[in-house]
Order: sequence, then C-alpha cells, then structure tokens
Amino acid sequence: MAEFSFELNDDQKAVREWIHGFAADVMRPAAAEWDEREETPWPIIQEAAKIGLYSLDFYAQQYFDPTGLGIPMTMEELFWGDAGIALSIVGTGLAAVGVLANGTEEQIGTWIPQMYGDANDVKVAAFCSSEPDAGSDVSAMRTRAVYDEAKDEWVINGTKTWATNGGIASVHVVVAAVDPELGSKGHASFIIPPDTPGLSQGQKFKKHGIRASHTAEVVLDNVRVPGSCLLGGKEKLDERLARARERATAGGERLKNAAMATFEASRPAVGAMAVGTARAAYEVALDYARTRQQFGRPVIDNQGVAFQLADMRTRIDASRLLVWRASWMAVNGKPFDSAEGSMSKLFASETAKTVTAQAVQILGGNGFTREYPVERMHRDAAIYTIFEGTSEIQRLVIARTLSGVPIR
Repeated sequence: MAEFSFELNDDQKAVREWIHGFAADVMRPAAAEWDEREETPWPIIQEAAKIGLYSLDFYAQQYFDPTGLGIPMTMEELFWGDAGIALSIVGTGLAAVGVLANGTEEQIGTWIPQMYGDANDVKVAAFCSSEPDAGSDVSAMRTRAVYDEAKDEWVINGTKTWATNGGIASVHVVVAAVDPELGSKGHASFIIPPDTPGLSQGQKFKKHGIRASHTAEVVLDNVRVPGSCLLGGKEKLDERLARARERATAGGERLKNAAMATFEASRPAVGAMAVGTARAAYEVALDYARTRQQFGRPVIDNQGVAFQLADMRTRIDASRLLVWRASWMAVNGKPFDSAEGSMSKLFASETAKTVTAQAVQILGGNGFTREYPVERMHRDAAIYTIFEGTSEIQRLVIARTLSGVPIR
C-alpha cells in the first residue's frame, strides 16, 4: 500500500508539467473558438492523441498509479486549460471506467482500445446511464435488456439522455434493467459495438457551459448485441441477481448496481475537474487584481478583494486535499466509510461555482464579457454540481452513510 503524501514525486511532477504545457499551449488558445462553435474539437483530440495524452496507455498508467494521484493530477491540469475541450478529451474515460469496474479481463482488453482508436483515426466512447425520467434516481430506469437465449443475444430498448459523446461514439456502454422488480439491483451494463443497428443519436443539447463537449440523447430501438457484450458475463449476472432476490426477500443489505459502481469510481476525478476550473479562474482574478489600477492603486490593495482571493485559494486547496484523500483511498482499497468520494465531489463542485462567481465579481464589468475567460469558466463550473450525481445527491449519500438511516 502506497504511503499518503502531500507531495508529488518527480515522475508525477514531470507528467504534470507536460500536461500543463499542452493545456496552456494547445487548449487555451482554442478554448473560446470551440466554445462558440459548440462542436467536438476533433483536431485538439487528435493533437492529444499524437503526443500520447489521449490514449489507453496513458490513462492506464495514471489509473494504476499506486498513490492514486495520477488521475486527479491529470484532470486538474486539463480542466485548468479548458473544461469543454478537456471533457471532450477525457469523456471516453467514463465509459472505460464502466468496463474496468464491471467487465472481464477479455472485455477490458477487447473494448477499451477501440474506445480510443489511434493518432491517425481517433475515436471516442460514451457511458449511457441517465434517462429522461431517471437521472440521479437510477432505480427508476426504464431501458430494458431482455435475453434471447436461442440466439445468445440481448435485446435492448430505451432512451438515454445527457450522454457525453452520445451518438458520435464508436463504443457505447449502456446501463439497462434486466430485472425491473429488483430496482437498481436488477441493472447490468452492456457494450454496444460500433455500427450496431438500432442505436441512433437523438437530440443534441445546446448547453450553458462545457459547450465544446458533445452531449446528446441515445435512442436504442431493438438493439441486439451478442451475449459476450454483457459486462461481467451471464454467469456472474445470474449469481448477483440471485443474491439480490434473496436479500430482497430477507430484507437484507443493499447491493451496488452497475451504474453506481462506475460513478463511485469517478467522483473524485470529477472533483479534480472542478479544482482545475476553480484554480484557473482564481489565477485570472489574482493577476487582474494585481495589475488593475483603480484610484491610483492596484485593486488587490482593497481588503474586500484581497479577502475574497484568500477565501478562494483556501477553498481550492481544501478541495484538492479532499480529492487526493479519496483518490488515495480508492486505489488502496480503503472503504469510503464516511462517503469520502462524495465529500470530495460535493465540496470541489461547490467551490468551483463559488470561486468562478467571485472571479467574475473581481473583474467587474470585464468579468461579464467574453473578452475575459472567467465568464466562460463560470458557465462551465455550473455542471459540476449537476452531472455524475447532483450536490443534493452527494449530501444524501453522505448523510445516509454517516447515519445508517435510509434518508429520503
């Protein structure tokens, strides 16, 4: 088990500087353009692929970093560059985590490489869980998967929404109910291979922020996939469902479902994204306050501004520490007995909203214009308290974990 440290090692520092350079030199100069275009920045993703930043090998190295800090460090630097472009680069990772969390070794080796493609032909992947009538409440999921034993195929029908890369992905990972009577315990995850008939893109959303990231509905109309596309395999699913039925009959303990296993693994990473955006806005505000002259002196000479900056930096550093703690715990198999993963996402997400709003305020009228990046950062930050579990859901998870009571 790796020792927990507040200091990155030399290799991690080198990787951080490498990512920071890409974020500063490639992402930031293109951020405003792709935000206005509201399109997937394929050229930027390809540039990331050419240097190995968008690749299975790179993310595997970070994912298996024994300190747990590889992924949060990467996310912070990329989202410091620009949240919309960064999400286009890392969005595939959520689908990959879904396969890592629930798939067999063969499935991991077969499908994750296809999610990324290569530098000459980049691909993206999508994780599809949310539905029009079931966002955070995954137990209300209506998408159904029915097993056709004669053909050893699963038939999937339903509509997914808010899917990053939905419809444009090469590989989709779809969560569906296989036993609706068990609620969220009756869910399973499926790989939908490229060009599978019946899968189509529905509405593409025009968003308030992270506009360079593609978000859309995914429609599944009698989609048929081989039995081998059930993550974890049929035998494992049947065993899990049997245990769930027994516990349901006996009123026993709750079981994790496929979607929640993915979200639990990714929440500290989302917290790191929020830290990156907050840090970016803070740095702009600090530089502005040092250089902007009012009444013959720098704005930062005003306590009202200086104290805001002090609070901003304090919240950012506290958020990073919560993220690092949860990331270290996750990679070292430490249980989240106090919902530390949800804590990290909750605090960092709320920090990003607060800090970017303060940055706009410090810049005054300039902060409200698109001539300065804090306006875009403020719009981008709004998503962190919404996706992969709203702040209200994080509080519910934390409260239930601490109290042991099924608070509603």
